Amino acid sequence: MTFFRPDQALNQTVQTILDATFHEFPSLKRDQIALTWIVYDEPVIVNTGGAISAEEFWKHSVRRSSYRSFERIYPASLVKLFYLVAIAEWLEGHMIESSAELERAITDMIVDSSNDATSLIVDTLTGTTSGPELPDAPFETWKHQRNLVNRYFQNLGWEELNGINVNQKPWNEGPYGRERAFVGKMLDNRNMLTTDAVARLLHSIVGGVAVSSVRSQQMMKLLKRSLNVAKPEAGEENQVTGFLGEGLPKNAQLWSKAGWTSKVRHDAAYIEIPNKQPYLLTVFTEGQENASNTQILPFISQAIANLSSTDY
Repeated sequence: MTFFRPDQALNQTVQTILDATFHEFPSLKRDQIALTWIVYDEPVIVNTGGAISAEEFWKHSVRRSSYRSFERIYPASLVKLFYLVAIAEWLEGHMIESSAELERAITDMIVDSSNDATSLIVDTLTGTTSGPELPDAPFETWKHQRNLVNRYFQNLGWEELNGINVNQKPWNEGPYGRERAFVGKMLDNRNMLTTDAVARLLHSIVGGVAVSSVRSQQMMKLLKRSLNVAKPEAGEENQVTGFLGEGLPKNAQLWSKAGWTSKVRHDAAYIEIPNKQPYLLTVFTEGQENASNTQILPFISQAIANLSSTDY
């Protein structure tokens, strides 16, 4: 059974919000945004501290609406959610051992969205390292190793993960050497995700069933965001301002991971607002003008946060 079920009321609400968004931001074209919205009705099965077993958890379907949610889009730093779950699995299975340096990298990868920290995580997960180009035979072995994380997620058997790619390191200026060869001349081997894929993974973390209840709670602590943040300096980001968190009331609680480049601006968030059903929202936007627009994601988030429970 799929973990979500389409809901007509949610679909109508999403369409109304998107129509308002397109009107407010004319630069945003209808093929430059994707969205998945999941609402948790009573009894709420997420953020329970791991009180629900994985077997019981996956028996519960939840209401969901989406827009272009199966479109493969470059995810920027949202790929770090997948590396977070993978490194937790490797640690849980004792395929690698924890260390102060590894824990520092895991924290910095999620809390600060550090690309340097993520590089260490990818190397640790796959037993590969960046460097000069390799001869054909060693490079084939290297590529096979680098695809370990892809194979792990495909083995989960989740429909939403079909067609995704999570085998590349994120970069500040771009890949060189064997990394540049691996991504392909036309960048055809770039990381690619969908809003549904991200939503299902985040759903499993919030549900306490990603790897284990203890590991899920550790991941939740890293994803927790404060809404009382100072506006970042020019060129900086804090994963709240300019993202979904900015559109929330101050009494909301937020767990999220944002991703951005000069061409995309994304966010995936689990949100709790007093006296409302909790919900999970994943939004991707594309296009250089939209990526630099820090108001689109808060606009959508605020529109959903302002809904009364009777609206959905």
